[in-house]
Amino acid sequence: MNDFKGFYKKSYGERLKQVAQFADLDGSQLEVIHHHFDDTSSHLIENYLADYGLPEGIATNFVINGVEHLIPMVIEEPSVIAAASNGANMLRAGGGIHSKAQSRVLTGEVVLRVDRPAQFERWVQENRLKLMEVARKAHPTVEKYGGVRDLSVTEIDEHYLSIELFVDVGDAMGANIINSMLEALSTYLELNVDQSSLMSILSNYGDRNLVQANGTVPFSALRRGELDGQTVAKKIAEAAMIAQKYPKRAATHNKGIMNGIDAVLLATGNDWRAVESAVHAYAARKGQYQGLSQWKVTDKGLTGTITIPVPSGIIGGATHLFAMSRINYQILNVNSALQFMEVIAAVGLAQNLAALKALVTDGIQRGHMNLQMKSLAMSAGATSYQLDTVVNELKKLPKNQRNLENTQRILEGKFGSNGRK
Repeated sequence: MNDFKGFYKKSYGERLKQVAQFADLDGSQLEVIHHHFDDTSSHLIENYLADYGLPEGIATNFVINGVEHLIPMVIEEPSVIAAASNGANMLRAGGGIHSKAQSRVLTGEVVLRVDRPAQFERWVQENRLKLMEVARKAHPTVEKYGGVRDLSVTEIDEHYLSIELFVDVGDAMGANIINSMLEALSTYLELNVDQSSLMSILSNYGDRNLVQANGTVPFSALRRGELDGQTVAKKIAEAAMIAQKYPKRAATHNKGIMNGIDAVLLATGNDWRAVESAVHAYAARKGQYQGLSQWKVTDKGLTGTITIPVPSGIIGGATHLFAMSRINYQILNVNSALQFMEVIAAVGLAQNLAALKALVTDGIQRGHMNLQMKSLAMSAGATSYQLDTVVNELKKLPKNQRNLENTQRILEGKFGSNGRK
């Protein structure tokens, strides 16, 4: 018997009671859940339980297209915000980051099973303008932003075709706009050529949402300890080259880039999953998964470039549903979806620079260590006023002894079993 059948029909209190019984939650745990209840959020998703909070911080030092930006970032991983700020500071020394959104056109597709693909493809091409007009009429208000730009047809195999619609939706997220146009096309095809579609849906493949960011870091800003700037620059360029040739390295290379990008997308209520999907598909567009950035040594220093798709918007979706996302747009100081894309690419470039420099100089763990010890101390139960004391004691231990058990011993030894001494 399924005890959770019809769970979605129950009231919030009934659902919470059933979850508590199933998971054996105690009173203090239920109090935490109640504390994180939000009425707005309860209407956004199904079977709502509570809001799940993540830390937000501000990355600094970003000069993008000559304008100073503060970057709100929501993330639980230590060092990401510090690394982004560090990377931006190095690029700032060379004049900042130059970023340009090449286009922002969303793609939708109507997939059909046809008996004679070549014949139907010719029909679509001959009726292209009419089909575009059908799509326009489904959502005429978007025409002021550019609207329907193009329509094409692609043969998937000997049985299936995809009619692809390309639409400029302005600053909007655009999914609902595109999907309503695609449904209109599907209906038209069924009524006029007796051809029903298999599915109609927005595509997250972002090859028409590309943005490129670049910047140059002077050698003087790359010096690290006994390593001169030219040596560090060469090592960074080599590390980036490996990510172009070796997919196992490229996966981690790109994950580091997305650390910063996802954090900004989360802070602004954007669909970070859509951008992740587009970015990784783009990284594999040549048939092999590759790094998204390139770094090369020049006479002026180390020059980096990143080109990525950023299917995002500043209107619609969850971008303005939450008070913090509205505040974050004001902090970010962007006025259009294109400018937002440019900021996102700039963050990715700075994040990548800092990660590569750490990898080829001190190693990635050194920069993480202090924040990791703080996380360990908090996991052991340390309060904010106890953190520094516990972390300082952890630093005295060999690295292989910095674990939760020893951290709890330190906490009890310094502050007693009840956390006070």
